[in-house]
Amino acid sequence: MASAEKQELGSQGLGDAKDTTLNSGSPGTDSDIEAFDTNIDEKRLLRKIDIHLLPAVAVLYLLSFLDRSNVGNARLEGLTTDLGMTGNQYLTSLTLYFIGYVVFEIPCNIILKRTTPKFWLPTLTLLWGVVATLMGITQNLKGFFAVRFFLGVAESGLFPGVVYYFSMWFKRNERQYRVALFFSMASLAGAFGGILAYGIGFMRGVGGLAGWRWIFILEGLLTVVVASFAYLFVSNYPGTSDFLTPAERTFVVQRLREDSDATEDEAFDWASVRNALRDPKCWLYGLVFHTLSLPLYTLSLFLPSIITALGYTAATAQLLTVPPYALATILTLLLAILSERLQTRAVFIICTSSLGALGYILLLANPDPRHRPALSYAGTFLAAAGIYPSVALGLSWPALNVSGQTKRATATAMQISIGNLGAVLGTQLYRPATMPRYLLGHGFALGYLVANVVVVAVLRSVLVRENARKERLAAADGAGDADVNRGEVEGRRKIEGDERVEWRFSY
Repeated sequence: MASAEKQELGSQGLGDAKDTTLNSGSPGTDSDIEAFDTNIDEKRLLRKIDIHLLPAVAVLYLLSFLDRSNVGNARLEGLTTDLGMTGNQYLTSLTLYFIGYVVFEIPCNIILKRTTPKFWLPTLTLLWGVVATLMGITQNLKGFFAVRFFLGVAESGLFPGVVYYFSMWFKRNERQYRVALFFSMASLAGAFGGILAYGIGFMRGVGGLAGWRWIFILEGLLTVVVASFAYLFVSNYPGTSDFLTPAERTFVVQRLREDSDATEDEAFDWASVRNALRDPKCWLYGLVFHTLSLPLYTLSLFLPSIITALGYTAATAQLLTVPPYALATILTLLLAILSERLQTRAVFIICTSSLGALGYILLLANPDPRHRPALSYAGTFLAAAGIYPSVALGLSWPALNVSGQTKRATATAMQISIGNLGAVLGTQLYRPATMPRYLLGHGFALGYLVANVVVVAVLRSVLVRENARKERLAAADGAGDADVNRGEVEGRRKIEGDERVEWRFSY
Protein backbone atom coordinates (compact mmCIF):
# COMPACT_ATOMS: atom_id res chain seq x y z
CA MET A 1 0.00 0.00 0.00
CA ALA A 2 1.28 3.45 -0.81
CA SER A 3 2.64 5.43 2.07
CA ALA A 4 0.63 8.44 3.12
CA GLU A 5 1.40 11.53 1.15
CA LYS A 6 3.54 13.96 3.06
CA GLN A 7 2.54 17.56 3.54
CA GLU A 8 4.87 19.84 1.64
CA LEU A 9 7.32 21.97 3.57
CA GLY A 10 5.96 25.21 4.78
CA SER A 11 2.34 24.31 4.08
CA GLN A 12 -0.15 25.53 6.63
CA GLY A 13 -3.36 23.98 7.82
CA LEU A 14 -6.49 25.23 6.11
CA GLY A 15 -7.58 27.08 9.21
CA ASP A 16 -4.22 28.92 9.41
CA ALA A 17 -4.13 30.17 5.84
CA LYS A 18 -3.87 33.91 5.40
CA ASP A 19 -5.46 36.33 2.97
CA THR A 20 -3.91 35.75 -0.41
CA THR A 21 -3.56 37.98 -3.44
CA LEU A 22 -3.98 35.76 -6.47
CA ASN A 23 -2.63 36.37 -9.94
CA SER A 24 -5.35 36.24 -12.58
CA GLY A 25 -2.92 34.93 -15.17
CA SER A 26 -2.56 31.53 -13.54
CA PRO A 27 -4.86 28.65 -14.45
CA GLY A 28 -5.76 28.19 -10.83
CA THR A 29 -5.91 31.75 -9.58
CA ASP A 30 -8.30 34.64 -9.27
CA SER A 31 -7.82 38.37 -9.56
CA ASP A 32 -9.94 39.03 -6.47
CA ILE A 33 -8.47 39.35 -3.02
CA GLU A 34 -10.57 37.23 -0.72
CA ALA A 35 -10.19 36.07 2.82
CA PHE A 36 -9.84 32.32 3.01
CA ASP A 37 -13.22 31.27 4.40
CA THR A 38 -12.68 28.37 6.79
CA ASN A 39 -16.44 27.92 7.22
CA ILE A 40 -16.87 26.48 3.73
CA ASP A 41 -17.98 22.84 3.79
CA GLU A 42 -15.17 21.15 1.86
CA LYS A 43 -17.09 17.96 1.05
CA ARG A 44 -20.08 19.91 -0.17
CA LEU A 45 -17.83 22.07 -2.33
CA LEU A 46 -16.19 18.99 -3.84
CA ARG A 47 -19.62 17.60 -4.72
CA LYS A 48 -20.46 20.92 -6.38
CA ILE A 49 -17.24 20.76 -8.42
CA ASP A 50 -17.88 17.15 -9.39
CA ILE A 51 -21.40 17.96 -10.57
CA HIS A 52 -20.14 20.75 -12.80
CA LEU A 53 -17.00 19.04 -14.12
CA LEU A 54 -17.44 15.28 -14.33
CA PRO A 55 -20.66 14.92 -16.34
CA ALA A 56 -19.43 17.40 -18.95
CA VAL A 57 -16.12 15.71 -19.73
CA ALA A 58 -17.53 12.20 -19.19
CA VAL A 59 -20.10 12.75 -21.95
CA LEU A 60 -17.34 13.95 -24.29
CA TYR A 61 -15.26 10.83 -23.61
CA LEU A 62 -18.25 8.53 -24.02
CA LEU A 63 -18.81 10.06 -27.47
CA SER A 64 -15.09 9.81 -28.24
CA PHE A 65 -14.93 6.10 -27.49
CA LEU A 66 -18.24 5.52 -29.24
CA ASP A 67 -17.03 7.22 -32.43
CA ARG A 68 -13.73 5.35 -32.49
CA SER A 69 -15.06 1.86 -31.72
CA ASN A 70 -18.36 1.86 -33.64
CA VAL A 71 -16.42 0.72 -36.69
CA GLY A 72 -16.61 -2.79 -35.20
CA ASN A 73 -20.40 -2.55 -35.15
CA ALA A 74 -20.47 -1.03 -38.64
CA ARG A 75 -18.44 -3.97 -39.95
CA LEU A 76 -21.28 -6.33 -39.04
CA GLU A 77 -23.68 -4.10 -41.02
CA GLY A 78 -21.78 -4.45 -44.31
CA LEU A 79 -19.05 -1.78 -44.16
CA THR A 80 -16.31 -3.92 -45.67
CA THR A 81 -18.56 -5.40 -48.37
CA ASP A 82 -19.91 -2.05 -49.58
CA LEU A 83 -16.48 -0.40 -49.75
CA GLY A 84 -14.84 -3.47 -51.24
CA MET A 85 -12.43 -3.92 -48.33
CA THR A 86 -10.43 -7.04 -47.81
CA GLY A 87 -9.92 -8.20 -44.25
CA ASN A 88 -6.38 -6.81 -44.18
CA GLN A 89 -7.50 -3.45 -45.58
CA TYR A 90 -10.07 -3.19 -42.80
CA LEU A 91 -7.29 -3.77 -40.27
CA THR A 92 -5.22 -1.06 -41.97
CA SER A 93 -8.06 1.42 -41.50
CA LEU A 94 -7.98 0.68 -37.77
CA THR A 95 -4.21 1.14 -37.65
CA LEU A 96 -4.39 4.53 -39.38
CA TYR A 97 -6.61 5.85 -36.58
CA PHE A 98 -3.97 5.11 -33.95
CA ILE A 99 -1.13 6.50 -36.04
CA GLY A 100 -2.93 9.84 -36.14
CA TYR A 101 -3.68 9.53 -32.43
CA VAL A 102 -0.09 8.82 -31.41
CA VAL A 103 1.52 11.49 -33.60
CA PHE A 104 -0.69 14.34 -32.38
CA GLU A 105 -1.02 13.39 -28.69
CA ILE A 106 1.71 15.60 -27.24
CA PRO A 107 1.06 18.58 -29.58
CA CYS A 108 -2.60 18.59 -28.53
CA ASN A 109 -1.71 18.74 -24.84
CA ILE A 110 0.73 21.56 -25.50
CA ILE A 111 -2.08 23.47 -27.23
CA LEU A 112 -4.31 22.87 -24.19
CA LYS A 113 -1.60 24.29 -21.93
CA ARG A 114 -1.37 27.38 -24.15
CA THR A 115 -5.14 27.88 -24.54
CA THR A 116 -7.99 26.89 -22.17
CA PRO A 117 -10.09 23.75 -21.57
CA LYS A 118 -13.29 25.69 -22.29
CA PHE A 119 -12.07 26.36 -25.82
CA TRP A 120 -9.90 23.37 -26.64
CA LEU A 121 -11.94 20.38 -25.38
CA PRO A 122 -15.21 21.35 -27.15
CA THR A 123 -13.26 22.27 -30.29
CA LEU A 124 -11.66 18.83 -30.41
CA THR A 125 -15.09 17.26 -29.92
CA LEU A 126 -16.60 19.30 -32.73
CA LEU A 127 -13.76 18.36 -35.08
CA TRP A 128 -13.99 14.63 -34.51
CA GLY A 129 -17.79 14.77 -34.65
CA VAL A 130 -17.57 16.19 -38.16
CA VAL A 131 -14.96 13.60 -39.15
CA ALA A 132 -17.01 10.75 -37.63
CA THR A 133 -20.04 11.86 -39.65
CA LEU A 134 -17.93 11.86 -42.82
CA MET A 135 -17.20 8.17 -42.26
CA GLY A 136 -20.85 7.54 -43.04
CA ILE A 137 -20.74 9.19 -46.46
CA THR A 138 -17.34 8.07 -47.71
CA GLN A 139 -17.59 6.27 -51.03
CA ASN A 140 -14.28 4.46 -51.43
CA LEU A 141 -11.44 2.81 -49.61
CA LYS A 142 -9.00 5.73 -49.83
CA GLY A 143 -11.59 8.11 -48.46
CA PHE A 144 -12.27 5.82 -45.51
CA PHE A 145 -8.54 5.52 -44.80
CA ALA A 146 -8.20 9.31 -44.74
CA VAL A 147 -11.20 9.80 -42.47
CA ARG A 148 -9.99 7.19 -39.97
CA PHE A 149 -6.58 8.89 -39.77
CA PHE A 150 -8.06 12.32 -39.11
CA LEU A 151 -10.47 10.88 -36.55
CA GLY A 152 -7.41 9.76 -34.59
CA VAL A 153 -5.85 13.21 -34.95
CA ALA A 154 -8.98 14.96 -33.67
CA GLU A 155 -9.55 12.60 -30.73
CA SER A 156 -5.92 12.48 -29.62
CA GLY A 157 -6.08 15.43 -27.23
CA LEU A 158 -9.17 14.61 -25.20
CA PHE A 159 -8.09 11.98 -22.70
CA PRO A 160 -4.66 13.35 -21.74
CA GLY A 161 -6.17 16.82 -21.78
CA VAL A 162 -8.87 15.91 -19.29
CA VAL A 163 -6.40 14.09 -17.02
CA TYR A 164 -4.29 17.26 -16.95
CA TYR A 165 -7.46 19.32 -16.43
CA PHE A 166 -8.39 17.26 -13.37
CA SER A 167 -4.91 17.80 -11.94
CA MET A 168 -5.65 21.54 -11.91
CA TRP A 169 -8.85 21.07 -9.89
CA PHE A 170 -8.32 18.21 -7.47
CA LYS A 171 -5.74 17.26 -4.89
CA ARG A 172 -3.50 14.32 -5.67
CA ASN A 173 -5.41 11.79 -3.59
CA GLU A 174 -8.71 12.93 -5.14
CA ARG A 175 -7.76 12.41 -8.79
CA GLN A 176 -7.73 8.61 -8.89
CA TYR A 177 -11.48 8.20 -8.57
CA ARG A 178 -12.26 11.06 -10.97
CA VAL A 179 -9.98 9.71 -13.70
CA ALA A 180 -11.41 6.21 -13.24
CA LEU A 181 -14.97 7.52 -13.35
CA PHE A 182 -14.11 9.44 -16.52
CA PHE A 183 -12.52 6.37 -18.14
CA SER A 184 -15.46 4.16 -17.18
CA MET A 185 -17.27 5.93 -20.02
CA ALA A 186 -15.16 3.78 -22.37
CA SER A 187 -16.79 0.56 -21.24
CA LEU A 188 -20.17 2.29 -21.02
CA ALA A 189 -19.67 3.42 -24.63
CA GLY A 190 -19.15 -0.21 -25.58
CA ALA A 191 -22.45 -1.20 -24.00
CA PHE A 192 -24.25 1.87 -25.34
CA GLY A 193 -22.73 1.35 -28.79
CA GLY A 194 -23.99 -2.22 -28.98
CA ILE A 195 -27.54 -1.17 -28.17
CA LEU A 196 -27.40 1.76 -30.61
CA ALA A 197 -25.96 -0.39 -33.38
CA TYR A 198 -28.71 -2.96 -32.88
CA GLY A 199 -31.41 -0.30 -33.19
CA ILE A 200 -29.78 1.66 -36.02
CA GLY A 201 -29.31 -1.58 -37.93
CA PHE A 202 -33.04 -1.58 -38.60
CA MET A 203 -32.60 1.67 -40.55
CA ARG A 204 -30.80 -0.12 -43.37
CA GLY A 205 -32.34 1.05 -46.61
CA VAL A 206 -33.77 4.29 -45.18
CA GLY A 207 -32.89 7.08 -47.61
CA GLY A 208 -31.17 4.51 -49.75
CA LEU A 209 -28.35 4.19 -47.19
CA ALA A 210 -26.89 1.04 -45.67
CA GLY A 211 -27.15 0.41 -41.95
CA TRP A 212 -23.44 0.98 -41.35
CA ARG A 213 -23.68 4.45 -42.87
CA TRP A 214 -26.47 5.38 -40.48
CA ILE A 215 -24.37 4.20 -37.52
CA PHE A 216 -21.60 6.66 -38.42
CA ILE A 217 -23.90 9.49 -39.48
CA LEU A 218 -26.24 9.47 -36.47
CA GLU A 219 -23.54 8.95 -33.86
CA GLY A 220 -21.32 11.56 -35.53
CA LEU A 221 -24.13 14.12 -35.66
CA LEU A 222 -24.88 13.45 -32.00
CA THR A 223 -21.26 14.35 -31.23
CA VAL A 224 -21.50 17.57 -33.27
CA VAL A 225 -24.65 18.65 -31.41
CA VAL A 226 -23.16 17.91 -27.98
CA ALA A 227 -19.91 19.68 -28.93
CA SER A 228 -21.84 22.81 -29.86
CA PHE A 229 -23.28 22.96 -26.34
CA ALA A 230 -20.00 21.92 -24.73
CA TYR A 231 -18.64 25.46 -25.13
CA LEU A 232 -21.29 26.43 -22.58
CA PHE A 233 -20.92 23.64 -20.01
CA VAL A 234 -17.16 22.95 -19.95
CA SER A 235 -15.50 25.07 -17.24
CA ASN A 236 -12.05 26.59 -17.13
CA TYR A 237 -9.65 26.40 -14.20
CA PRO A 238 -10.70 27.14 -10.59
CA GLY A 239 -9.56 30.76 -10.41
CA THR A 240 -11.75 31.86 -13.32
CA SER A 241 -14.65 29.44 -12.92
CA ASP A 242 -18.05 31.13 -13.01
CA PHE A 243 -19.94 28.48 -11.02
CA LEU A 244 -17.93 29.16 -7.85
CA THR A 245 -18.30 32.17 -5.60
CA PRO A 246 -15.20 34.32 -5.02
CA ALA A 247 -14.81 32.78 -1.57
CA GLU A 248 -15.11 29.26 -2.97
CA ARG A 249 -12.54 30.02 -5.68
CA THR A 250 -10.11 31.22 -3.03
CA PHE A 251 -10.80 28.10 -0.95
CA VAL A 252 -10.14 25.79 -3.91
CA VAL A 253 -6.95 27.62 -4.82
CA GLN A 254 -5.70 27.49 -1.23
CA ARG A 255 -6.39 23.77 -0.73
CA LEU A 256 -4.59 23.02 -3.98
CA ARG A 257 -1.66 25.23 -2.96
CA GLU A 258 -1.23 23.09 0.13
CA ASP A 259 -1.12 19.94 -1.98
CA SER A 260 0.49 20.49 -5.38
CA ASP A 261 1.55 22.94 -8.08
CA ALA A 262 -1.92 23.43 -9.57
CA THR A 263 -2.27 27.04 -8.40
CA GLU A 264 1.06 28.29 -9.64
CA ASP A 265 1.51 30.63 -12.58
CA GLU A 266 3.75 28.34 -14.59
CA ALA A 267 4.47 29.45 -18.13
CA PHE A 268 5.02 26.81 -20.78
CA ASP A 269 8.68 25.96 -21.32
CA TRP A 270 10.46 23.35 -23.40
CA ALA A 271 12.82 22.48 -20.53
CA SER A 272 9.92 20.86 -18.67
CA VAL A 273 9.05 18.86 -21.78
CA ARG A 274 12.65 17.62 -21.92
CA ASN A 275 12.53 16.76 -18.21
CA ALA A 276 9.56 14.50 -18.82
CA LEU A 277 11.31 12.83 -21.75
CA ARG A 278 14.41 12.20 -19.62
CA ASP A 279 12.51 10.79 -16.63
CA PRO A 280 12.52 6.94 -16.67
CA LYS A 281 9.35 6.90 -14.57
CA CYS A 282 7.44 8.75 -17.30
CA TRP A 283 8.45 6.02 -19.76
CA LEU A 284 7.33 3.36 -17.28
CA TYR A 285 3.90 5.03 -16.99
CA GLY A 286 3.78 4.79 -20.77
CA LEU A 287 4.70 1.08 -20.68
CA VAL A 288 1.92 0.45 -18.16
CA PHE A 289 -0.61 1.71 -20.68
CA HIS A 290 1.23 0.16 -23.65
CA THR A 291 0.80 -3.30 -22.16
CA LEU A 292 -2.89 -2.57 -21.60
CA SER A 293 -3.80 -0.71 -24.79
CA LEU A 294 -3.41 -3.72 -27.07
CA PRO A 295 -5.94 -5.86 -25.18
CA LEU A 296 -8.12 -2.79 -24.52
CA TYR A 297 -8.51 -1.76 -28.14
CA THR A 298 -8.54 -5.21 -29.66
CA LEU A 299 -11.42 -6.07 -27.34
CA SER A 300 -13.34 -2.85 -28.04
CA LEU A 301 -12.79 -3.04 -31.81
CA PHE A 302 -13.20 -6.77 -32.34
CA LEU A 303 -15.63 -7.93 -29.65
CA PRO A 304 -18.58 -7.88 -32.12
CA SER A 305 -16.53 -10.00 -34.54
CA ILE A 306 -15.37 -12.35 -31.77
CA ILE A 307 -18.96 -12.96 -30.71
CA THR A 308 -20.16 -13.33 -34.30
CA ALA A 309 -17.49 -15.99 -34.81
CA LEU A 310 -19.18 -18.02 -32.06
CA GLY A 311 -22.08 -18.60 -34.46
CA TYR A 312 -24.43 -15.72 -33.56
CA THR A 313 -26.15 -13.46 -36.08
CA ALA A 314 -24.96 -9.87 -36.46
CA ALA A 315 -27.97 -8.44 -34.62
CA THR A 316 -27.62 -10.88 -31.73
CA ALA A 317 -23.87 -10.24 -31.53
CA GLN A 318 -24.51 -6.48 -31.21
CA LEU A 319 -26.67 -7.13 -28.14
CA LEU A 320 -24.31 -9.72 -26.65
CA THR A 321 -21.53 -7.12 -26.49
CA VAL A 322 -23.51 -5.20 -23.87
CA PRO A 323 -23.24 -7.47 -20.76
CA PRO A 324 -19.40 -7.74 -20.71
CA TYR A 325 -19.11 -3.97 -20.98
CA ALA A 326 -21.72 -3.45 -18.27
CA LEU A 327 -19.77 -5.69 -15.90
CA ALA A 328 -16.55 -3.83 -16.77
CA THR A 329 -18.18 -0.47 -16.01
CA ILE A 330 -19.42 -1.58 -12.59
CA LEU A 331 -16.10 -3.16 -11.61
CA THR A 332 -14.14 -0.12 -12.79
CA LEU A 333 -16.15 2.18 -10.54
CA LEU A 334 -16.02 -0.13 -7.53
CA LEU A 335 -12.26 -0.63 -7.72
CA ALA A 336 -11.68 3.07 -8.28
CA ILE A 337 -13.49 3.84 -5.02
CA LEU A 338 -11.60 1.13 -3.14
CA SER A 339 -8.27 2.19 -4.62
CA GLU A 340 -8.84 5.80 -3.60
CA ARG A 341 -9.75 4.85 -0.06
CA LEU A 342 -6.71 2.60 0.36
CA GLN A 343 -4.46 4.98 -1.61
CA THR A 344 -2.89 2.23 -3.70
CA ARG A 345 -3.22 1.12 -7.30
CA ALA A 346 -0.37 -1.22 -8.25
CA VAL A 347 -1.79 -4.19 -6.34
CA PHE A 348 -5.23 -3.69 -7.88
CA ILE A 349 -3.82 -3.41 -11.40
CA ILE A 350 -1.85 -6.62 -10.93
CA CYS A 351 -4.99 -8.42 -9.76
CA THR A 352 -7.30 -7.12 -12.51
CA SER A 353 -4.75 -7.68 -15.27
CA SER A 354 -4.42 -11.26 -14.02
CA LEU A 355 -8.21 -11.58 -14.21
CA GLY A 356 -8.14 -10.34 -17.80
CA ALA A 357 -5.37 -12.82 -18.60
CA LEU A 358 -7.58 -15.62 -17.26
CA GLY A 359 -10.29 -14.52 -19.70
CA TYR A 360 -7.93 -14.91 -22.64
CA ILE A 361 -6.81 -18.29 -21.35
CA LEU A 362 -10.45 -19.40 -21.57
CA LEU A 363 -10.72 -18.02 -25.10
CA LEU A 364 -7.53 -19.78 -26.17
CA ALA A 365 -8.41 -23.03 -24.44
CA ASN A 366 -11.70 -23.48 -26.32
CA PRO A 367 -10.93 -25.86 -29.21
CA ASP A 368 -14.28 -25.34 -30.95
CA PRO A 369 -15.88 -21.95 -30.18
CA ARG A 370 -18.89 -22.57 -32.43
CA HIS A 371 -19.90 -25.70 -30.53
CA ARG A 372 -18.91 -24.40 -27.09
CA PRO A 373 -19.76 -20.68 -27.35
CA ALA A 374 -20.51 -20.31 -23.62
CA LEU A 375 -16.86 -20.91 -22.67
CA SER A 376 -15.56 -18.27 -25.05
CA TYR A 377 -18.32 -15.83 -24.12
CA ALA A 378 -17.39 -16.27 -20.44
CA GLY A 379 -13.83 -15.45 -21.45
CA THR A 380 -14.96 -12.11 -22.88
CA PHE A 381 -16.57 -11.24 -19.53
CA LEU A 382 -13.35 -11.90 -17.63
CA ALA A 383 -11.28 -10.08 -20.24
CA ALA A 384 -13.45 -6.95 -20.09
CA ALA A 385 -13.73 -7.11 -16.29
CA GLY A 386 -9.94 -7.22 -16.01
CA ILE A 387 -8.83 -4.82 -18.73
CA TYR A 388 -11.02 -1.77 -18.09
CA PRO A 389 -10.33 -1.38 -14.35
CA SER A 390 -6.59 -1.84 -14.98
CA VAL A 391 -6.58 0.88 -17.62
CA ALA A 392 -8.59 3.27 -15.43
CA LEU A 393 -6.18 2.87 -12.51
CA GLY A 394 -3.05 2.96 -14.65
CA LEU A 395 -3.98 6.10 -16.57
CA SER A 396 -4.25 8.18 -13.39
CA TRP A 397 -0.64 7.58 -12.32
CA PRO A 398 1.10 10.52 -14.07
CA ALA A 399 -1.54 12.95 -12.82
CA LEU A 400 -0.78 11.80 -9.27
CA ASN A 401 2.99 11.54 -9.42
CA VAL A 402 4.36 14.12 -11.84
CA SER A 403 4.87 17.64 -10.50
CA GLY A 404 5.26 20.68 -12.70
CA GLN A 405 2.32 21.61 -14.91
CA THR A 406 4.10 21.37 -18.25
CA LYS A 407 5.98 18.23 -17.26
CA ARG A 408 2.72 16.63 -16.08
CA ALA A 409 0.91 17.57 -19.30
CA THR A 410 3.80 16.10 -21.30
CA ALA A 411 4.01 12.95 -19.18
CA THR A 412 0.28 12.34 -19.54
CA ALA A 413 0.49 12.74 -23.31
CA MET A 414 3.58 10.50 -23.40
CA GLN A 415 1.69 7.79 -21.57
CA ILE A 416 -1.12 7.78 -24.11
CA SER A 417 1.24 8.00 -27.09
CA ILE A 418 3.48 5.16 -25.93
CA GLY A 419 0.43 3.19 -24.91
CA ASN A 420 -1.33 3.53 -28.22
CA LEU A 421 1.63 2.05 -30.05
CA GLY A 422 0.31 -1.19 -28.59
CA ALA A 423 -3.05 -0.45 -30.14
CA VAL A 424 -1.37 0.09 -33.51
CA LEU A 425 0.03 -3.45 -33.31
CA GLY A 426 -3.24 -4.85 -32.01
CA THR A 427 -5.24 -3.64 -34.99
CA GLN A 428 -3.31 -6.06 -37.23
CA LEU A 429 -3.82 -9.21 -35.15
CA TYR A 430 -7.46 -10.26 -35.56
CA ARG A 431 -7.20 -11.41 -39.15
CA PRO A 432 -10.16 -13.15 -40.82
CA ALA A 433 -7.99 -16.18 -41.56
CA THR A 434 -7.58 -16.81 -37.82
CA MET A 435 -11.30 -16.95 -36.95
CA PRO A 436 -13.15 -18.39 -35.12
CA ARG A 437 -10.43 -19.04 -32.52
CA TYR A 438 -8.37 -15.91 -33.22
CA LEU A 439 -5.32 -17.54 -31.69
CA LEU A 440 -2.93 -14.78 -32.83
CA GLY A 441 -4.97 -11.93 -31.38
CA HIS A 442 -5.92 -13.70 -28.15
CA GLY A 443 -2.33 -14.89 -27.69
CA PHE A 444 -0.89 -11.39 -28.02
CA ALA A 445 -3.51 -9.99 -25.64
CA LEU A 446 -2.64 -12.64 -23.06
CA GLY A 447 1.07 -11.96 -23.43
CA TYR A 448 0.56 -8.22 -23.06
CA LEU A 449 -1.48 -8.62 -19.88
CA VAL A 450 1.22 -10.81 -18.36
CA ALA A 451 3.78 -8.16 -19.37
CA ASN A 452 1.60 -5.54 -17.70
CA VAL A 453 1.80 -7.40 -14.41
CA VAL A 454 5.59 -7.35 -14.68
CA VAL A 455 5.81 -3.65 -15.66
CA VAL A 456 3.49 -2.58 -12.84
CA ALA A 457 5.53 -4.58 -10.33
CA VAL A 458 8.75 -2.94 -11.60
CA LEU A 459 7.21 0.56 -11.47
CA ARG A 460 5.96 -0.02 -7.95
CA SER A 461 9.45 -1.11 -6.92
CA VAL A 462 10.99 2.01 -8.47
CA LEU A 463 8.52 4.31 -6.69
CA VAL A 464 9.03 2.58 -3.34
CA ARG A 465 12.80 2.91 -3.75
CA GLU A 466 12.51 6.59 -4.71
CA ASN A 467 10.39 7.35 -1.64
CA ALA A 468 12.89 5.55 0.58
CA ARG A 469 15.78 7.54 -0.95
CA LYS A 470 13.96 10.81 -0.27
CA GLU A 471 13.25 9.75 3.29
CA ARG A 472 16.98 9.25 3.82
CA LEU A 473 17.82 12.61 2.25
CA ALA A 474 15.20 14.37 4.34
CA ALA A 475 16.57 12.82 7.50
CA ALA A 476 20.13 13.74 6.55
CA ASP A 477 19.61 17.42 5.66
CA GLY A 478 16.70 18.24 7.97
CA ALA A 479 14.36 18.95 5.08
CA GLY A 480 11.41 18.04 7.18
CA ASP A 481 11.80 20.95 9.59
CA ALA A 482 8.52 22.72 10.17
CA ASP A 483 10.01 26.23 10.06
CA VAL A 484 10.69 26.28 6.33
CA ASN A 485 8.59 29.10 4.88
CA ARG A 486 5.97 28.83 2.15
CA GLY A 487 7.90 31.01 -0.29
CA GLU A 488 10.89 28.68 -0.21
CA VAL A 489 8.67 25.64 -0.82
CA GLU A 490 6.90 27.22 -3.77
CA GLY A 491 10.19 28.40 -5.26
CA ARG A 492 11.67 24.93 -5.01
CA ARG A 493 8.46 23.40 -6.32
CA LYS A 494 8.76 25.35 -9.57
CA ILE A 495 12.43 24.49 -10.02
CA GLU A 496 12.62 20.90 -8.77
CA GLY A 497 9.09 19.58 -9.38
CA ASP A 498 8.72 15.96 -8.30
CA GLU A 499 12.47 15.66 -7.71
CA ARG A 500 12.36 17.69 -4.51
CA VAL A 501 12.87 15.87 -1.26
CA GLU A 502 9.38 16.55 0.12
CA TRP A 503 7.56 14.95 -2.82
CA ARG A 504 6.35 11.42 -2.25
CA PHE A 505 5.28 9.16 -5.11
CA SER A 506 1.99 7.31 -4.91
CA TYR A 507 1.98 3.61 -5.80
